[in-house]
Amino acid sequence: MKKLIWFTTLLFLMFPLAAATGSRAETTDAGASGSAVNISAKAAVLIEGNTGEIIFEKNKDTELVPASITKIMTLTLIFDAIEQGKISLEDSVTVSEYAASMGGSQVFLEPQETQTVNTMIKCISIASANDAAVAMAEKIAGSEQNFVKMMNQKAKELGMKHTQFKNCSGLDDDIKSGHFSSAYDVALMSRELIMEHPQISDYSTVWMDSITHKTKKGETEFGLTNTNKLVRFYDGITGLKTGSTSKAKYCLSATARRDGLNLIAVVMAAPDHKVRFTEAQALLDYGFANCSTYEDDYADMKWEPMRIKNGIPSEIAVYPKTKFTHTFTSEYNAADIKKMVSYKDVTAPVKNGDEVGSIIYTYHGAEIGSMPILARQDAKEAGYVDMLLLSLKKMFML
Repeated sequence: MKKLIWFTTLLFLMFPLAAATGSRAETTDAGASGSAVNISAKAAVLIEGNTGEIIFEKNKDTELVPASITKIMTLTLIFDAIEQGKISLEDSVTVSEYAASMGGSQVFLEPQETQTVNTMIKCISIASANDAAVAMAEKIAGSEQNFVKMMNQKAKELGMKHTQFKNCSGLDDDIKSGHFSSAYDVALMSRELIMEHPQISDYSTVWMDSITHKTKKGETEFGLTNTNKLVRFYDGITGLKTGSTSKAKYCLSATARRDGLNLIAVVMAAPDHKVRFTEAQALLDYGFANCSTYEDDYADMKWEPMRIKNGIPSEIAVYPKTKFTHTFTSEYNAADIKKMVSYKDVTAPVKNGDEVGSIIYTYHGAEIGSMPILARQDAKEAGYVDMLLLSLKKMFML
């Protein structure tokens, strides 16, 4: 027996897993030999947050039970509401009878108990509290049903084609009831949350904390422990959310940032709670080992004024919408990246912020992305008097 174990170990050391050098690693057979990352979970995906590029996929569009990773969308809408000024972190939230009745993961909020939005986010992010999730849904939309409509609308906006929500918590979810998502869709909503609302990491990376229940019975302290074990040790971890039920098995969306790379690893329907963490970590490790991000800050470019037909003024200043980034999944030479500026044939009127052109990026002849060029100022349509004055100006200049 000892000889067999020794021989197996020797084979493992001699033949490590081959690293993929292409643009995407993929496996559809759980544990398939020679895959970039061996995944036993039913579905998984790894994407880069800056670009949204898929680095690894396994059954990425398979519709599965999401359990509490449903709350990623709930948290996204909460932070959307904060950003829009509809609520603030200091606002009080009163717990309804319905919210307090939630089972599963909870912090045992009592009917008519009040907590701040900040505390509720803490409860949802760290302890995956169903009661807090429902209380926040009612705070924002008046009822969980109305909030679920918002969740499904947001899912459409994000291009989540294999998702439908029936509740805001993931509790007692079932595909037959119409509550489902896919690994890729979970990655899309995770990207929205972590990239658009990075302050979520202030909550999702906390290992242990506590809240104070304030009820008619007095004040009691309640401890919170993060359900995402990766926050304890993984370098660069930024979140994000776990989920598990008997139907969903074990799910995890894990996010991490290093050297400008923002990686999002989603594992769904893992066979046990240890596997979801091990395989999510393996995906993140693979991404950080094999990917790098090219970023263009336009330091080498001069932006000449753009001519506007029949415009006052006749030329306007322009600028790129934002920095261009692209994730490479193998070694690359930045000198081989080519960019071409292309302007539209624009006639006035033009408003500040209008798209008037683009920068096209290619690598070894293949397009890898583009960046819109925007107008920095308005240009009104020239009228008869404007044209007359312009003609006189040109005449006297001669």
